Amino acid sequence: MIQTPPTGTHPLDHLVLPTSSLDVARARLTALGFIVAPTGIHPFGTENCCVFLADGTYLEPLAVGDDHAAMKAAGQGNVFVARDRLYRDRNGNEGFSAVVLTTDDADADHARFVDASLSGGDMLGFSRAFTDAAGKSDMASFKLAFASASRSTDAFLFACQRVNAPEVDRTALQAHANGATGIVEIVAISDEPAEQRRLISVAVNDPTADARASIFRLPNAILAVLDPASFTARFGVPAGKPTQLRFAAVVFSVRRAAVAAGLLAANSIRYDMSGSDIVVQPTSGQGAAFIFREIQ
Repeated sequence: MIQTPPTGTHPLDHLVLPTSSLDVARARLTALGFIVAPTGIHPFGTENCCVFLADGTYLEPLAVGDDHAAMKAAGQGNVFVARDRLYRDRNGNEGFSAVVLTTDDADADHARFVDASLSGGDMLGFSRAFTDAAGKSDMASFKLAFASASRSTDAFLFACQRVNAPEVDRTALQAHANGATGIVEIVAISDEPAEQRRLISVAVNDPTADARASIFRLPNAILAVLDPASFTARFGVPAGKPTQLRFAAVVFSVRRAAVAAGLLAANSIRYDMSGSDIVVQPTSGQGAAFIFREIQ
């Protein structure tokens, strides 16, 4: 159960998972028991195929669909694309690059990030066409404010304000065969966990966070920062190369662990157990360790 965070702390919105191919990501996520939405196209060269969850959060597998447009956007100061390229240059095309937080005022968040010397760069506003399952078209518009430590190349956070959010019934997209209903925890790895606490507390807008904290409580999820040894001991997953901060695992709530395990076995997906948690190690199209946890 998530304890009540301070008033004003931003909720989790979604997670950005770079991939080399949306086709590969779609196939992997489908085998894991998720329903994957149709491809969405950004106006700056990237594209996604999202997994929407009943708790309002979602996964955003992200690929570069138009390399020329992406390079041009990065050169013009588009922080989202520039950070994606930086991540891929250091970590390859598969991974988990960003945690995104819901905000009602991205301008205020940007000002706060600048004041704390933790801004990841200029704000980004954009719109893209959207068509729902019934064929109704609308325009979705967003404003993003970025937070990042100066030496961090493996992870960033940003606040996302929906300036125009079309009303969409995503019920059918949330009926996942594995029984996943939401994201309960995001786990990051750091060789210097204490150095990341200020960045995260500012990004999530929790000024009361304990300077010694390794767990940050959002209104709808937990964000934990572990040292490599603690991460491997907890999940049995290799921590990978040294990093200032890298997002590494996602814990999903499922209705019944036995159903999730049975589906994985039927689809020849290898998994391990960590206590009662079902742990699936990352691979192509799945840039983070996925942990399925039964929550009544």
